[in-house]
Amino acid sequence: MRSCASLFASVALATSALAHTIFQEMYVNGVDQDHITGIRVPDYDGPITDVTSNDLICNGGINPYHQPISTAIISTPAGAQVTAEWHHTLAGADPSDPADPIDPSHKGPVIAYLAKVDNATDLTVTGLQWFKIYEDGMDSDQSWGVDRLIANKGKVSFSIPSCITAGQYLLRVEIIALHAASSYPGAQFYMECAQLQITGGGNTQPATVNFPGAYSGTDPGIKIDIYQTLPSYTVPGPPVFTCDGSSAPAPTSAPAPTSAPAPPPSTSASVPPATSSAPASSGSVAHYGQCGGLTYSGPTTCAAPYSCVKSSDYYSQCL
Repeated sequence: MRSCASLFASVALATSALAHTIFQEMYVNGVDQDHITGIRVPDYDGPITDVTSNDLICNGGINPYHQPISTAIISTPAGAQVTAEWHHTLAGADPSDPADPIDPSHKGPVIAYLAKVDNATDLTVTGLQWFKIYEDGMDSDQSWGVDRLIANKGKVSFSIPSCITAGQYLLRVEIIALHAASSYPGAQFYMECAQLQITGGGNTQPATVNFPGAYSGTDPGIKIDIYQTLPSYTVPGPPVFTCDGSSAPAPTSAPAPTSAPAPPPSTSASVPPATSSAPASSGSVAHYGQCGGLTYSGPTTCAAPYSCVKSSDYYSQCL
């Protein structure tokens, strides 16, 4: 049985260079807000693997943001259904690309968080307080949130809580790919942040967590061997916030929105980009872990018998 698992892992490794993905389009109640509008998207679609890095918040450090960074703020009513759309590259959907929206080997959860901010275009994201509004992990049939996102052509839908206070927020949507997560670092984190103006709502103040800090490299949902029959899966981070205080079940599918024209989103002044980098650490890097790249400051020596292989200027991996 392990030989089959090892073969599957080898296939996952062979396709990993093709598997990266970017959250690049958003819909509000089914209305498309336009490509890369109101979302901080990087040019390079590589993962973050260090759960202690500030890059885990909204990306933009080792994967610099596409320029100019959008200054649009997307008007979103409290209680609205929003849809995040992911694709392999910033060019958008490509039916001829087997890794679009993400390679099928990269199984794992899809998660969404909100953080209230004074100015949604401020690129300083350290110290923000985040609460989880959605998660889709593993079902009893061993299917994953990523499987459902692929089946829905890169789209995942969820609701903005109706009881939170009005104001500007960042929406952080994340995929955690677990194909190499049997050791840490191994799990691959893909996330971008959208800039929202939430209208209406109530006065509930959800409990919050920090990034980095919400995840640990030893969390059972981050360090895990998925090449087996799993009795269950624990999605990393806090419980999903709901207005009635209960735990929100994850839907098994997300309806595809229409692409009706949207009114122009509100804008605000551009803010110079901030920089962040992964903190330096010592020791060798595990199989599949990041070992190099521009602005990367972690360890560069791979555990035996692996070598550091360059994928791009921004990402090298122990293979």
